[in-house]
Amino acid sequence: MSRRRLLLAAAFTWLAIVIAPAVHALSATEQARIERLIKYVESRTDLQFVRNGSSYSSEDAAKFLRGKLDGMGGNVNTASQFIEQIATRSSSSGQPYLVRHANGHHEHLAAFLTEELRRIDAAK
Repeated sequence: MSRRRLLLAAAFTWLAIVIAPAVHALSATEQARIERLIKYVESRTDLQFVRNGSSYSSEDAAKFLRGKLDGMGGNVNTASQFIEQIATRSSSSGQPYLVRHANGHHEHLAAFLTEELRRIDAAK
């Protein structure tokens, strides 16, 4: 490999490692909005969260959402994208995530979080 090609390869590698992650980095504002959504889930101890047919506590649901964001959130730049890409459905089964209310009513987690995001934004 010529010296010029080697330098170009090194430059592109550097760009991929240093610059590319910054393009998808969440702003502090959006990170805070997402964290508020996750904390809202965590606080709702009156609800069960259903993923792939199994029920989970609000605490477990919050841990799961944080983990999924850490693992799959590279293209998420906004709280709305977090809802659409992370908190809507199982990436393995395609089944939607649900919220089970005390009266047995089920609601899609995406709708539940979208409504909370509206409340957050309206309170500004």
